[in-house]
Amino acid sequence: MLFSKSIASRAGLASAVASRSCCRPTSLAAMPLRAKVLSSGQKAPISTQAAAELFKPAEGDEPEDVLFNSLYNLRSIELNRPAKYNALNGSMIRKIAPRLLEWERSDMANVIVIKGAGEKAFCAGGDVAALAEQNAKGPEGVQQSVDYFGLEYKLNHLISTYTRPYVAILDGVTMGGGVGLSIHAPFRIATERTVFAMPETKIGFFPDVGASFFLPRMPGQVGTYLGLTSAMLKGVQVYYAGIATHYLHSSSLPALESRLAELTPMDYWTMEQRLSVINDTIEEFSTGVPYDEKIHISGPVRLAIDRCFKYNTIDEIIAALKEEAARGGVMGWAKNTLEELTQRSPTSLHVTLRQMRLGKTWDIASTFQREHQMAAKFMKSHDFNAGVKALLIDKGQNGPVKWSPASLDEIPPGANISEDYFMSDPELPMLKLLNGRSYRQYPYNKFGLPNDHDVRETMEKGNFTRKS
Repeated sequence: MLFSKSIASRAGLASAVASRSCCRPTSLAAMPLRAKVLSSGQKAPISTQAAAELFKPAEGDEPEDVLFNSLYNLRSIELNRPAKYNALNGSMIRKIAPRLLEWERSDMANVIVIKGAGEKAFCAGGDVAALAEQNAKGPEGVQQSVDYFGLEYKLNHLISTYTRPYVAILDGVTMGGGVGLSIHAPFRIATERTVFAMPETKIGFFPDVGASFFLPRMPGQVGTYLGLTSAMLKGVQVYYAGIATHYLHSSSLPALESRLAELTPMDYWTMEQRLSVINDTIEEFSTGVPYDEKIHISGPVRLAIDRCFKYNTIDEIIAALKEEAARGGVMGWAKNTLEELTQRSPTSLHVTLRQMRLGKTWDIASTFQREHQMAAKFMKSHDFNAGVKALLIDKGQNGPVKWSPASLDEIPPGANISEDYFMSDPELPMLKLLNGRSYRQYPYNKFGLPNDHDVRETMEKGNFTRKS
């Protein structure tokens, strides 16, 4: 049995604000945009000829790892590596980016849908095992890995600033590189099969693909918690956390695509009007949320996350978690979180925490440019290559990962082991993006459940009385 979405929305909202009740604004279409589009200094979008050269096929590219389809006004992208959970690689990026650029210039492409083949995954991340194997070949291999991230982040930035409605269907595992293909879209649909995580600290890396932008802008300290711990969210929890804007049963997805293809926007409609119609269309297929599944990141756990992860050093976060574990209430959650953090790369934890604090001030364009610099440093690092080899290539058969430093306890108090990762490499040119568009807040963030800021803003503007 299912609750209606509106009832579930209010239930989730109440939990998020510690039992304070409120309703959503009555007219989403009337809500103003929250972001001003900025110029990143790069004036004109990339030309068709330059894009063809940049994304030209490389030796070894698979011919059908991405499938494209056109149905009336809808254009679809299907990641087609189901045996590898649709893991993203350079071959796929070299197909997707130029096609998106082509559709952006077409008056016939009114809705873009991206999805994954099979029932297991949307996209389980980037093919990092291939990157580690490249890095083992020396400087030339490292440079190939750095170039891969350059292409990936160009694509991520294009999606984040895309001028056509873009719908990401997160049906199945959605991690790492798959998050980069979806999280910056105005519409992100979760299903009962969705599994979300940013697992980078597990393998000695950092949350990338624009995580510097989206994680710090999540409510409270939830983004910092997800980035540091690699915590996994499943099914409707992805919707409750605000990662997804909608929750649908997977059986309704084919019908939704057909319905989206039938939409015929008027030429004079603004982007806001087009998105509003698409939002209403997706809502038509919403069957509600499971009535018997509680919101995981809510109530005492949510409050504990904000208490523990508000600090600017890993040592303080660890101390706060130990205090929570000792006093009850959320003792089990605190103990599990401590255990998870001790298994992560100490370097990755320090870099990620600083990334969460600095990323609040970055615009979307500089986010991908800075992350490119950071990724280049990690390709040369011990922890990334050791972590990927031990966990993904050797699959733990040769024992646990040997990090360097080996544990958080080996880092002297006050030591700043993350600083180098945030310094630009003079030998690595600043990443040139595919267009000059940027912003400091997502321009179309009015869809999905309201967050803490929305609740507070509505309550401050409205005239509400407490129920007796």
